[in-house]
Amino acid sequence: MMTQATVEYIVWEVLWGTPLIITILAIGLYLTYRTGFFQFRFLKHAMGEAFKQFRPNKMNQGSGVISSFQAMSLALGATVGVGNIGGVAAAIAIGGPGAIFWMWIVGLLGMIIKLSEITLAVHYRSKNLDGSTYGGPNYYMKKGIGKQLGLKKVFKSLSALFAFGFLVSFFINIQIYTVAEAISSTFNTSMMGMAIVFTIILYIMISGGLKGLGKIAGTLVPFMVVFYLLGGLFIIVKFANQIPSCIGLIFSSALTGTAAIGGFGGAAFAHAIKTGMARSVFSNEAGWGSAPMVHASAKVDHPVKQGVLGIFEVMVDTLFICSITALVIMVTGEWSSGLSGAALTLSAFETGIGNSGRIILALGTFLFGITTASGIYAQMEVVLRYLLGESKRKDFCLSVYKWLYPLPGLGLVIVAVYFAFPGTTVWLFSDMSTALPIFANVVALAILSPKVVELLNDYKARYLGFGKIDPKTKLFYEDSTPDDLELLSDPEELAMS
Repeated sequence: MMTQATVEYIVWEVLWGTPLIITILAIGLYLTYRTGFFQFRFLKHAMGEAFKQFRPNKMNQGSGVISSFQAMSLALGATVGVGNIGGVAAAIAIGGPGAIFWMWIVGLLGMIIKLSEITLAVHYRSKNLDGSTYGGPNYYMKKGIGKQLGLKKVFKSLSALFAFGFLVSFFINIQIYTVAEAISSTFNTSMMGMAIVFTIILYIMISGGLKGLGKIAGTLVPFMVVFYLLGGLFIIVKFANQIPSCIGLIFSSALTGTAAIGGFGGAAFAHAIKTGMARSVFSNEAGWGSAPMVHASAKVDHPVKQGVLGIFEVMVDTLFICSITALVIMVTGEWSSGLSGAALTLSAFETGIGNSGRIILALGTFLFGITTASGIYAQMEVVLRYLLGESKRKDFCLSVYKWLYPLPGLGLVIVAVYFAFPGTTVWLFSDMSTALPIFANVVALAILSPKVVELLNDYKARYLGFGKIDPKTKLFYEDSTPDDLELLSDPEELAMS
């Protein structure tokens, strides 16, 4: 049986080793430079565009399946979830307070990474025979790298690596485990029993398909985000006198590591940067390629209109919610208690608000978990649609997937309970599923960065008054190649996939 030490080596030295760390940071900086520091210069505009989505009866233009607001809510629901509660806590428990600093750095770079991948997903999206739209990394790798640039071998390698890595996460679904851990530890119930209840509710959630999930997310996500922010801010204000020393510890530990204290065993600099970056990407999904799969179905008439919502998503998820989670854990002093995962965050809320705070957070974890799990279901469906194309077996395979989707997560709980895995070990398995698709996707973003810049320049000319509109710019790939409206329906394209 694989030992904890073996899992840690595979995650931190092989998958999340120096090459991936350098790749993410380098491409994040490269995209920031190529776009003229767009995520910083136009942050106010991006936030304004996101808040416009909350207006009642807002009409969306363009083809698509769901509204821009529903797409943002579904994507935000998939990002604002157990990673914010259990993931951030696990990062601190493994990498120390310094992990928070690197979480912030990746968040700042992640804003432009997510804008780029969403913009490309909308630009290169395809239409099904029923008129519904689908897109994501596999689509812009195929059309942008494989067709427009003619780099078929590069496309095949990146697309295969991304699809394989992303589908592996089907078997490592952390949401059910985190919810079961939070509810069972708070209400003294069986983890197995809670996992089964969660699985049944998840089946009900995904039965309505993408449209149904969009409506549910549009209702739940704004409520649960505000709910969590207010609770966390209350605790931070209550322990405000601890903030300066905690901030100082975060920055000092980022470059030197953290010495052992209390129940915390200590962490080196390498663990701080790796855990901080891994947890940031897992939480905000920037570079993972998951959120673009939902955004590609939005009704929008310009790819960048949807892309700027990615800046808002990373801002809310990492720089707001993850930061609040981290500060709550720090100011209450629970970070050195020896706890990890959701149990650590629950303990911090209990210290800050009392037993009622733990109960409120446990219920919030349930809401976060159900929206996250539902959002990931929708993202994986897009990958499957890409792989299946318009084959006759598509509907059958998607139906089988719908029934199988919740079961691996339930299985993870069974294994964790049976072998008495601590939360840190379970999160290590989760980190294994993110490295491969992230590497493939960010490399693709670097290759397609000229298209991102072209679409951004058009957007700035049309809506921000910078530069002139280039009549040669095609906002959607289908506008320049109408014959590509059909999905992978011929043998050559199926072979390429």
